[in-house]
Amino acid sequence: MNTPCYAVAMDLSVCQLRNVSISFLSSLLGADSSHVKLDSSSSGASVVAIDNKIEQAMDLVKSHLMYAVREEVEVLKEQIKELIDRNSQLEQENTLLKTLASPEQMAQFQAQVQTTTAAAATPPSAAPTAPASALAQPGSHTSGPSA
Repeated sequence: MNTPCYAVAMDLSVCQLRNVSISFLSSLLGADSSHVKLDSSSSGASVVAIDNKIEQAMDLVKSHLMYAVREEVEVLKEQIKELIDRNSQLEQENTLLKTLASPEQMAQFQAQVQTTTAAAATPPSAAPTAPASALAQPGSHTSGPSA
C-alpha cells in the first residue's frame, strides 16, 4: 500500500466493505477463488474470512502509521532540543554583550531598534535611517587593555 491509500482504507467501515462484491474483495485481498465461495452454503465463512483479512489489513495500516508518527515525533523532539540549546546560547551571548556595552552604545542601539521598528511600520520612502556606524563606534569606556 502506498501512503495516499492509508486514509481511504481507514475511512471505510466494515459495513461498507460488506456491500462490495465478494469477488472484488477476494481479488483485492489476493484471496484464491477456492477460499472464497460464491454459493450460499459458504457465504458466512467467506464473509468471516474477508472480515479477518480486512481487520488484518487495517491493523497493518495502523501499525505503519504509528511507526511513521513515532519517527516524526522523534525528529521533532530532536529539533526542539537543538532550538532550545541555540536559544540558550544566544541569550547568554546577548547578556554578555549587554554587560560589555557602554551606556552610550546601549542608547545608540535602542535608538536604532526604535528606528528599525518605526521603519517596518511605515512605507520605506518615509522612514528615517540611522547611521550604520552607530553600533560600530566604540564609546569612551573600554573593557580591556588596548594594544
